Amino acid sequence: MGDSSQLDELREEARYRRERLELYRARLYAGRAGNRDRLADLEREHAGAQARFARANARAREETVE
Repeated sequence: MGDSSQLDELREEARYRRERLELYRARLYAGRAGNRDRLADLEREHAGAQARFARANARAREETVE
């Protein structure tokens, strides 16, 4: 059960980071003041969260196959 809840947490973190990135991009494209460095930070955070989720998901799938 612990692995499943950890996978759920990682999935939710990746979703949260993606949504933050999308909102910030929309803000930039709408012409509101924005910071390109902040955009880069959000992109990096999203990529990291997505990578952590993908690795955990792959491990969980390997464990179910064994």
